[in-house]
Amino acid sequence: MCLSETWQREEEFIHLNELCPAGCSAVGKPRPCRRGGGLAVVYKDSCTCKVTQTQEYTSFESQMVRVGSSNPFYCVSIYRPPGPAAVFLKDFSDFLTSIISLESVLILGDFNLHVDDSSSCSAKELLSLTEAFNFEQHVSEPTHQKGHILDLVFTLGLDISNVSVQDVHLSDHCFVLFDLHFSPEPKPLEVRSQRRVISANTADSFSAMFDPLLFMDCLDVDNFMHCFTKQCVKILDQVAPVKSNLSIQKKVCPWTNEVTLSLRRLCRKTERLWKATNLEVHRLYLRDLVSSYNEMVENARSDYIRQLVTVNKKNPKVLFDTINSLVCSAAPVTPVFCEADSNTLLRFFTDKIKMIKEKIPPLLCGTPAVIEPVSSLWSSFKSVTLTDISALVTKMKPSSCSSDVLPCRLFVKVFDVIGPWVTKMVNLSLSTGVFPSTFKHAIVEPLLKKTGLDPTVLSNFRPISKLPLLSKILEKVVSEQLSLFLDQGNIHETFQSGFRKLHSTETALLKVSSDIMMSADSGKCTVLVLLDLSSAFDTVDHQILLRRLRDEVGLSGSVLHWFSSYLSGRSFSVTVNQIRSESADLLCGVPQGSVLGPVLFLLYLIPLGKVIQGFPDVSYHMFADDIQLYCSFKPTELQRLSSLVQCLVEIKHWLSDNTLQLNEDKTETLVIAPDDSIPGINQYLGDLGQSVKPSLRNLGVVFDKDMSLVQHCKQLTKNCFFQLRNISKLRKMVSQNDLELITHAFVSSRLDYCNSLFSCLNKKELSRLQLVQNSAARVLTRTNRRTHITPILKALHWLPVSSRINFKILVLTFRALHGQAPPYISDLIQPYTPTRALRSVDQNLLTLPHTRFQTRGDRSFQAVAPRLWNDLPLSLRSMESIDSFKKQLKTYLFAHAFA
Repeated sequence: MCLSETWQREEEFIHLNELCPAGCSAVGKPRPCRRGGGLAVVYKDSCTCKVTQTQEYTSFESQMVRVGSSNPFYCVSIYRPPGPAAVFLKDFSDFLTSIISLESVLILGDFNLHVDDSSSCSAKELLSLTEAFNFEQHVSEPTHQKGHILDLVFTLGLDISNVSVQDVHLSDHCFVLFDLHFSPEPKPLEVRSQRRVISANTADSFSAMFDPLLFMDCLDVDNFMHCFTKQCVKILDQVAPVKSNLSIQKKVCPWTNEVTLSLRRLCRKTERLWKATNLEVHRLYLRDLVSSYNEMVENARSDYIRQLVTVNKKNPKVLFDTINSLVCSAAPVTPVFCEADSNTLLRFFTDKIKMIKEKIPPLLCGTPAVIEPVSSLWSSFKSVTLTDISALVTKMKPSSCSSDVLPCRLFVKVFDVIGPWVTKMVNLSLSTGVFPSTFKHAIVEPLLKKTGLDPTVLSNFRPISKLPLLSKILEKVVSEQLSLFLDQGNIHETFQSGFRKLHSTETALLKVSSDIMMSADSGKCTVLVLLDLSSAFDTVDHQILLRRLRDEVGLSGSVLHWFSSYLSGRSFSVTVNQIRSESADLLCGVPQGSVLGPVLFLLYLIPLGKVIQGFPDVSYHMFADDIQLYCSFKPTELQRLSSLVQCLVEIKHWLSDNTLQLNEDKTETLVIAPDDSIPGINQYLGDLGQSVKPSLRNLGVVFDKDMSLVQHCKQLTKNCFFQLRNISKLRKMVSQNDLELITHAFVSSRLDYCNSLFSCLNKKELSRLQLVQNSAARVLTRTNRRTHITPILKALHWLPVSSRINFKILVLTFRALHGQAPPYISDLIQPYTPTRALRSVDQNLLTLPHTRFQTRGDRSFQAVAPRLWNDLPLSLRSMESIDSFKKQLKTYLFAHAFA
């Protein structure tokens, strides 16, 4: 029980002791400077409670208690005296930053802010602040006799329920009661595993026994792969036989080694000896052993993380995934299925695609599309060399599949021996136009879509398809030659940004947001529609795809025959806990988990862009199967929305004709306009009126009706503070340089994601993001809140958030001017050409677009980029190398930020 306003004096415990029932104790904290205030906590003696010292603040009182020992949580009592809240909000923000390393926290008390009053700016700011730190507020009933909510309960990482407010007439405040729940430790699961034991000399033994004479004369790729696989398996059965065992699945620390295990066993042995003899000498010996063991584990953990960071300095994704698995809570283990359940999942995945196909209307009888003649044809592949294959293997991300002939790490070690024969297999496949049959079977492993979902509901699983490593090598060779052909023929859809070089979600969103804000500058409103396709990759029709590759892409001869062989005869099976289901045929769809699948899907969608282009009032952009439609109009021209509605109808017709289905449940519509400027717009939107939302998530960025990105900043801040809380656990394990790399991987990368869109942010939201960066700097440097942040950022050589935004915009501008950006970004930048001979003719300036109104339009990329670019010195604007430009630009912005 937590009490506020106890009015106790220093060293006065009589009243608290009298209050405690039998078997309970109390700890109190009086207000130090004057009468009034004071906090206390009453707890059962059976609970382990320990008062934790916290920073003192003048604007509020706080008392923190650590509850529990093995899996503790922290209870913080708060009392804020009435008065202006500005200082309190600043101090409370600093307090939340100081406890950012704690995982399970309960904050409760009398905040003296009317959170039920929607007009209270201080209350809004408090809730916004706590939300940014991932706290959840639970009190929703009045807690004061005047009908306001003053007493609040915030939780982080805790589960509470049955929150109620009771007036016991002891005070002008009510009791706030709730139940606190703890999740029990999950029981270990028994896992059946089969694996080959790869030792240090396995690679040498394999290389010595490998004999290519058994298949070197094979001219058929399927026969070649059969003989190659047969010999590899035969050798592996001798040098690395398969061993199966039934083990208990438990979390194993990756830094545990034989030395630490040996010392731990000695500690256990000494502990049993001390308990048996009860001698002081044995107790002292055990104490020294435990101290040595703890020091050894700490050193081993630090060495492991240090090596991990060193190896993956230039691979942020691997660094992020690995560190995330160490510091974050473990994902729920996939439940053990029996063989019947594997087959159940197999039928579920196949029936899902079958149901989608059945819902697609039959082909509509319409005017056949006019196909423009293909100017370039591709009829044969180029052969590859051992050097080409070796370079591919070096660049490819290591991946494993149960159908691999050789385990991945063994494959890399013996590549010098098998590399020439892998090259021969690739060239055989390319020259004959046949894709090996052994590569056409995929192993699907179900994975929960989100942590915490019910594993008994099959729809909560996402199928993760895995293909053999040799298959991916062959596909990568074809993918590189296909990409070169598509680039030379300029065959790609202009406004398709998925899976394409120099394209990204940021460039796609930058184009869409810039168009929307420039329309706003012209006094126009915009309707944005996000379309989503149901399992689009799995419902692609093979015959339509092959016709598209032939007629609209220009493939012929052995190249077209190879793709026909690649798509036909495919199958998959589901594997859970080493139990494999039956096999099922894949009669449609591009192969999931493959290298070529995404590229083929983009080619399948090429005609869709031509359908949308038939409606001049509608603009569009695609990222793989995510389609964005937007239509701008003046408030007096609502009838132009009929073009958008008709465009959606034509899109549905095209999707039906191409065996794709629009997921109307996930269709979202956003009306971007000032409040109450276009009443009755829903009647012009037709069926889209039912999907209108106040905000929507677009490729990871939350758009709102004002294009202010306020909701996005709130969510971004929450995510960053969650990651900072995890990073703080590593401070004692790694050096400051390594911790800085981890901070950039977890926090800076989030702040930088699509930050070229942040030119529209107001000062409040920018300060919110700057608070994140400041907190990260304090966590990294171990400085307290009283230390001025500017020298810290300068010493770390970190650009402030606003400068990072300008840096990203200017780098994109440089790329657009030098042909290193998508064409739709380059079109937004117009070099300045004077009408007569002026000194500015050779200054590499950009044209400033005309802005009619002071709206979001003057904050778009199209308007902001020229202003920032023209302010740069000529030496920067005249550079040709992107690396030199980025380096000098950072130096320039750094000098101005800390001038």
